[in-house]
Amino acid sequence: MELAGRAVLFSPLDMSPAGGSMSQLQSSWETHRQDMAYLPDPDMETVAASTSLPDPAGEFDRNVPRICGVCGDRATGFHFNAMTCEGCKGFFRRSMKRKAMFTCPFNGDCKITKDNRRHCQACRLKRCVDIGMMKEFILTDEEVQRKREMILKRKEEEALKESLKPKLSEEQQKVIDILLEAHHKTYDPTYSDFTKFRPPVRSRSSSRVAARSSSMLTQDFSSEDSTDAFGSDAFSTFPESVEPPMFSNLVLSEENDESSSMNIEFSHLSMLPHLADLVSYSIQKVIGFAKMIPGFRDLTAEDQIALLKSSAIEVIMLRSNQSFTLEDMSWTCGSADFKYKVSDVTQAGHSMDLLEPLVKFQVGLKKLNLHEEEHVLLMAICILSPDRPGVQDTSLVEAIQDRLSDTLQTYIRCRHPPPGSRLLYAKMIQKLADLRSLNEEHSKQYRCLSFQPEHSMQLTPLVLEVFGNEIS
Repeated sequence: MELAGRAVLFSPLDMSPAGGSMSQLQSSWETHRQDMAYLPDPDMETVAASTSLPDPAGEFDRNVPRICGVCGDRATGFHFNAMTCEGCKGFFRRSMKRKAMFTCPFNGDCKITKDNRRHCQACRLKRCVDIGMMKEFILTDEEVQRKREMILKRKEEEALKESLKPKLSEEQQKVIDILLEAHHKTYDPTYSDFTKFRPPVRSRSSSRVAARSSSMLTQDFSSEDSTDAFGSDAFSTFPESVEPPMFSNLVLSEENDESSSMNIEFSHLSMLPHLADLVSYSIQKVIGFAKMIPGFRDLTAEDQIALLKSSAIEVIMLRSNQSFTLEDMSWTCGSADFKYKVSDVTQAGHSMDLLEPLVKFQVGLKKLNLHEEEHVLLMAICILSPDRPGVQDTSLVEAIQDRLSDTLQTYIRCRHPPPGSRLLYAKMIQKLADLRSLNEEHSKQYRCLSFQPEHSMQLTPLVLEVFGNEIS
């Protein structure tokens, strides 16, 4: 008879022959053996050598050293209904298999220890029975073979299941790595460059109503369900600007910065100069990021410009999510000077028709808990939208976007654990639709602002060029 079973390192199970009828014991053992057949074990010989049962009371302390009830050696678990070491487990199995009959050469009451357990097999076997080890817990040769086959089958099924799981291809992983590098090169989480902008000037008198609206927004959105923690930086910042060849006046001129800072109006739209510099800076970083998207440089210069002009404000809104905080519904970019509330943005000429849905968008995006990989893919997909106005080679743009979308979906299936991954791709695509509405409202408010010479002169050449045309 071959012995079988499995060592489970749990608490002791009090199961002696005196504890109940043999038929009940055998019945429960049959149920246990069926369950055991489905337990994976890397070592089939170990599985076939011992049977282990967990403590139903669950009171065994795993930190307490386990002692073999036969010889006092270190126990490895419950074997054949008793806590024993590997040596006594094997001894009991071999003895039962051979139906051995031992005789004590002494008085029949030898004290069995780790050192002398080989000296008297009769007393050792008697001790095994006394602590509750039972031959009924030993599997037959047929049961051992069946169990081995089931374990092997389970391993094969798990291997097949693992092989069928979606995996990122080398090309997809390379795309993700490139986008992550592009983001890190064009986004400075220290916001150190913000000190180079025309300084923020907050007018208290003109911000009372806006501050009231801001506090109401905080109350409304902070009460929403769910949680999140990731995004990217809208008011992006980076040490070195990347000057793209496509726009003629991309870089903010130092003369403009200095002369503008001398003419700040402290009453109306006092935050406009600072936020204009911030947006201009962010546009430069979006351009730098876009140029590193695989496939973007394959497009004509005209299509690159069309895509960037149409998507710039949307990508800025996506990037700003990294600095957005749910606690007070503000964008925190380093020091208190660069902490932007809704009231600050109203002092740059934007109304609540834009800011209320913008804050709602930021809250919803934050609560998606996007991985950084998902965030950079979403920004790239946003830029490579074939339906942007002015795009000529829509099929090529669509092909690049499809590759990015496939990569995003595969990443979510492979790397984003549930429940956060549930419908995540659909939710992210919905965010792109929300951005279109925000883009349209921003365009409308920008045009109203730019029609007023005293305000448009505070804008930078890059902002005027990118937002100078209507964006649909």
